[in-house]
Amino acid sequence: MTKADFFLLQEMDVQSDRSYRINQFEACQKALPDFMPAMAINYRCNRVPIPLLEPWNAYGKVESGLGTFARFQHLEGTRYQLPGKYPMPDRMFQLDRCVALHRFTMKNGKQVVVMNLHNAAYDPGDKIKAIQLPYLRDLAVVEYKKGNYVVLGGDWNQCPPFFRFDAFSPGFTQGYRQGNVPDDMFPADWRFVYDPTVPTNRKCRDPYLEGKTFVTLIDYFLVSPNVQVQTVKGLDQKFQYSDHQPVWMEVVLQ
Repeated sequence: MTKADFFLLQEMDVQSDRSYRINQFEACQKALPDFMPAMAINYRCNRVPIPLLEPWNAYGKVESGLGTFARFQHLEGTRYQLPGKYPMPDRMFQLDRCVALHRFTMKNGKQVVVMNLHNAAYDPGDKIKAIQLPYLRDLAVVEYKKGNYVVLGGDWNQCPPFFRFDAFSPGFTQGYRQGNVPDDMFPADWRFVYDPTVPTNRKCRDPYLEGKTFVTLIDYFLVSPNVQVQTVKGLDQKFQYSDHQPVWMEVVLQ
């Protein structure tokens, strides 16, 4: 496992049919015995009925959330519900999107604020994300104005500002479309951090075939101006383990 001080994981199942009821959070705790674990549940549904015409193949029960693992004891871990709701009846079977905020105290009296997020998907026109992003911005900026170091990371379900959603296969979109975080959503001196050479998400309509399945980049970090980025690297695992791929970042707190 890649050495790191923090792991920010999304869609971590604790009891879901889709992962054969394996408690992934518990498994990660065993793999990271020296880390402080935290879970923010954002998906709890007794039965997701899709596909409607194949009830024997239904998605079934889901209990899942944001798993955060830190090498340090956090001062506070808080789940913040993101605003914006899906229309009915979809709302009954969709995630309750949230952000998990974790606060760590530094020797200099400041705090490191790490935010694990998973923004709305299946959101035509990014209407729900247009409500969620200002909420995240305000939450993050307030912390920075206190003098704290702020890092947001996770599955944004949008490409970074100005990044072409079809950058890895220009013009070959297979009917997919991915929006961008608006370039004026966050203060100009905040930095989006990603590796433009490695895709982080592949589409699941069909089995994965490298070079043929549509891939894009929707997993990355955002850091406050007092966080200096040393390295960022997408870890290309050829989508062996998930429809997403991890991103590793190293920073210096100024």
